[in-house]
Amino acid sequence: MARYKAIDTSPRFLAVDLEKQLLPGSFEHAVHHLLDHEFDLSHFDTRYRNDQSGACAYPPGMLLKVILCAYAQGVVSSRGIERLCREQVTFIALSGDTAPHFTTLSAFISSLDEEVARLFAQVLYLCDRQGLIGREMFAIDGVKLPSNASKAKSGTRADFAHQADKLETAAKKMLARHRENDRLPVEPELAEKSRQRVERLHQEAAQLRQWLSANPQDRKGSKGTIRKSNRTDPESAKMATSKGVIQGYTGVAAVDAKHQIIIEAQAHGTGSEQELLLQVVRATQAQATPDTLYTADASYHSEHNLKALAQENINALIADNGMRQRDERFKDQGKHKAKPDPLYDKAHPKKAAKRYRLQDFTLDPETGICTCPAGKQLYRNGTNCIHNGHLATKYSGTLRDCLSCEHRDKCLRTPEKTKVRQVAFFRGKANTTEESDTERMKKAIDSEAGRARYGRRFATVEPVFGNLRHNKRLDRFTLRGWKKVDTQWKLYCLVHNIEKLAHHGFGQ
Repeated sequence: MARYKAIDTSPRFLAVDLEKQLLPGSFEHAVHHLLDHEFDLSHFDTRYRNDQSGACAYPPGMLLKVILCAYAQGVVSSRGIERLCREQVTFIALSGDTAPHFTTLSAFISSLDEEVARLFAQVLYLCDRQGLIGREMFAIDGVKLPSNASKAKSGTRADFAHQADKLETAAKKMLARHRENDRLPVEPELAEKSRQRVERLHQEAAQLRQWLSANPQDRKGSKGTIRKSNRTDPESAKMATSKGVIQGYTGVAAVDAKHQIIIEAQAHGTGSEQELLLQVVRATQAQATPDTLYTADASYHSEHNLKALAQENINALIADNGMRQRDERFKDQGKHKAKPDPLYDKAHPKKAAKRYRLQDFTLDPETGICTCPAGKQLYRNGTNCIHNGHLATKYSGTLRDCLSCEHRDKCLRTPEKTKVRQVAFFRGKANTTEESDTERMKKAIDSEAGRARYGRRFATVEPVFGNLRHNKRLDRFTLRGWKKVDTQWKLYCLVHNIEKLAHHGFGQ
């Protein structure tokens, strides 16, 4: 019988040159080279006061190495990063076989603020030095991700006050019921459970009252509307996504078209991306040139944004909601849509119309005769009417036809009050003295050159989010508070940019 050497896959003592485990061309080697030879980490020295006394601190460069490489593998938990530093050879090499405690890693990540912004700027400088930034087009887009906060603890001050009243009322009723049952024999375990339940109700009501006293005003939106607050993470927001409503943050990125380098990364506790466009554009002006084109999808479109971009002479193509309907290339897009997943489709099923709509009325374009669903002709009572800046032709039914019609209940919303039905057929925008910025943007984006230039946006920014969400497994933010979430989002974008440097042979 053949004999073979025993292979021990878990040797206890192994002579290994740790630095040689970081292979040139790998992401880990690029991170190691950057933090040891390219980055200026002197601004971290102000964190420590152990010059004369106290224990030696872990080098910030080493902590950043293991954090960035762990994020690149989708490991966000500080306990998971500590486990990697103990068990994986690559992370043992990055940490110098020191295995920092998870509390050290967690405190370091949570305290990063201005430092990560400086690191981001240094990586951009290196990317520019390597010729990876073209400055021809910056594509702006965002992704909404859940935060480390409970969606059930969101509401306005009125909602929280109502919840506190309900909890206090429930606690009073339970106490009254317990006093009535004091004469009856009760099992000790049930009595203790009831007492704990009442105490928990009082505690939750006290927390609500304390939050109300600490926050005397509701959050205000960009237009003065009231926004819901969250008691777990007050700076997060409720936002609608394709998979329902989440409690989270919006991560926004501006991406250069040449090699998909992230020029600017910001996280905000709002689901309205319109109010984020201008501050992202202004933050990237240091990297842009007068000829740089900014592109963004319809979620960033508003008359206010377009007007501000025009006033600042910023070249931009911002889509509107009707762009694809006007483009012949997308006329058959409906047949490519997949059926909605019943587990995630939160939209209500479409209901049949209870009353006749405009499309139920027929208009002969040659004669200009309008016919109602009952077959009666309506008379024209206005040819060039302007409604909200649009030209319209109005038609109205006659009293002799409408009062005796059998379709009044399906034609009129209030048949007992309204006598006749009126309809209006719109013919487009009215010729006003001044063209709006929205109309100018539509003309620019609908032109042949505009469609060609805007068409590059999707291939520029979407792969970046695919890399962060799928390859790096970024499915939620694990920290609380806007500053910490913004730091975590910048760290992930930093990983993406360093990966680009590694793929282009930097540091080999």
